[in-house]
Amino acid sequence: MLTISVIKADVGGYVGHSSMHPDLLATAEEKLTQAKQAGTLIDFHVSHCGDDLFLVMTHERGELDEGVHRLAWDTFLAGTEVAKKLKLYGAGQDLLSDAFSGNIRGMGPGSAEMEIEERTSEPILVFMADKTSAGSFNLPLYKMFADPFNTAGLVIAEALHKGFTFEVHDIVNHQKVKFDCPEEIYDALVFLGSPAHYAVKAVYSRNTGEVAAVSSTDKLSLIAGRYVGKDDPTCVVRTQGDFPAVGEVLEPFTFPAIVEGWMRGSHQGPWMPCSIKDANPSRFDGPPRVSCIGFQVANGTLIGPRDMFDDPGFDEARHQANLVADYLRRHGPWEPHRLPLEEMEYTTMPAVASKLSGRWEPLE
Repeated sequence: MLTISVIKADVGGYVGHSSMHPDLLATAEEKLTQAKQAGTLIDFHVSHCGDDLFLVMTHERGELDEGVHRLAWDTFLAGTEVAKKLKLYGAGQDLLSDAFSGNIRGMGPGSAEMEIEERTSEPILVFMADKTSAGSFNLPLYKMFADPFNTAGLVIAEALHKGFTFEVHDIVNHQKVKFDCPEEIYDALVFLGSPAHYAVKAVYSRNTGEVAAVSSTDKLSLIAGRYVGKDDPTCVVRTQGDFPAVGEVLEPFTFPAIVEGWMRGSHQGPWMPCSIKDANPSRFDGPPRVSCIGFQVANGTLIGPRDMFDDPGFDEARHQANLVADYLRRHGPWEPHRLPLEEMEYTTMPAVASKLSGRWEPLE
């Protein structure tokens, strides 16, 4: 079985939170090259979206493998040291533990992993997000795997016609549930429409039982107990054959959906699909960005990447995102641009509420 592991973390921004210094990418490249030469990895690719470092790795060691997760952790530590030397912003901010404990779950970095039997042709897409939170992939994944207006294959392709099963995680109460779609679409939407509380962890083909997609659902504020940065999730999607076509998987991003994040992780903003070279959010630390790199997997080797959003077909989505960004920014500290108060508990809101607690008077 081949394992595809994508593990990411913010270990230092250049300049501010806007991008990634080339030395951080070079450090990660060096660490993963050594791991490939040692036989830990079959192949890898290092990339970034904004100030987040993404490690795409293939191996045969299974999910949650201690060696692979330690490799990612050590790579992030090495990157943090580089960030400190360069005085980059927020050096090591996603590393919430002092010592590695078997895998990176609950330690700050996000991960999306899947074990697969490699097909005759295995095209995969790796989505990388910045300035947004776990759960942001709910809407795109729903459109990819449950919406026939997006994915024609659900209607006209026999392999997709039976639908898909969504594994949804309650990221606040640490529990999960599965929905078989299309029969349980209405039930699923009750939860998927609340991405701050519920996130799609995985999608499975009902035709074959094979995994179709996985996303990271790690929520940094719930791990740290304070605001330390947005989750900036990742998502891996298999395409073609028993799964939606590449174009069907990318199509949801022609709509710049509103996601939480943006400046100080405390605002709603349009999710802009962009190329890797444009994944440097600087307008109010945004707007939130999503990039996508595509690979053909051949015996574990990553053939690629292709920069999937480096395409004029997404120009209108980017234009719409800028218009929506202008509109929302004019709200300043007012909702709905600013997150609701219940989502602001890791900012100054609790301190202000405490300071004023004795000044509230009952209504007569």
